[in-house]
This record gives sequence, structure tokens and C-alpha cells, in this order.
Amino acid sequence: MPVEERLGTYIKRAEQALMGAKNAALKPAGVTIPQYAALYVLSENPGISAAELARRCGVTPPTMNTVLTNLRERGLIERTPHAWHRNVLETRLTDEGRTVLRAADKRAVPVERALAAEFTDAERETLIAMLERAADLLDSVRPD
Repeated sequence: MPVEERLGTYIKRAEQALMGAKNAALKPAGVTIPQYAALYVLSENPGISAAELARRCGVTPPTMNTVLTNLRERGLIERTPHAWHRNVLETRLTDEGRTVLRAADKRAVPVERALAAEFTDAERETLIAMLERAADLLDSVRPD
């Protein structure tokens, strides 16, 4: 299959460009993309488990454990045992975590806005639908 017909090449190039732009934007805020994603998801879902957080951030559970360890060591999150399930740790942002998230968000949002502004409303809707369709198809054909 010729390289110009391989959609994965174009998707990967766009992903790498997005990650590069976000990495550069987040560096002054002192967080990595996975850390930023974790802080963002935690801000919307206080008390979420590490396993669910990993799923929502698109990383493996071992990677999320490393991210959480680093965030905890910096005082950006706290982890406490669940009231009923002793083996489950609930994770929440600290005040410092919320401060760092706000600073990171001020730097990451312009990257997302610039990307969105490159497309018309109809093009964005179409792109989102096509990317969701691609992801669903790829999830369905992944070998177990």
C-alpha cells in the first residue's frame, strides 16, 4: 500500500504536531501533557479511580500510576481510601493542583482554539464525526 494512501500517516502527523504544540505551551506551566490531562479530568471528576482516569486520559494504568505519583509528590493531588472500597484510592486536586491547572489551561486552550479556528463549523463537525468513526472502526478490528 503506497504511503500516500495510508491514513494512519496523516493522523499520526496531525497528532504529533498537536502534541508538539501542546508540549511547548505547557512547558512553562511545569506539566506534561499526561499530567495536564489528568489534572483536567480530575477537575471534572473529583474522586475518580486511577483506572478510570487512565481510560479517560488514553494511557495505560501503569503510565497513569507514574503520572499520579509525580503529581502527588508535587502536592497537586491527594489520594485517599474510598469510604467503602478499601482497595480503591480516590484522587482529588489540591488547591495547588487547581492553581497549576488554571495556569496550564491558559496556555493549552489557545492551541486548541487555533486548531478549531482553522476549520469552519461544518468542517469541524465533519472532522469530529470522521475521527470518531475511524476510532470506532479501529477499536472493533483490534486483535484481542
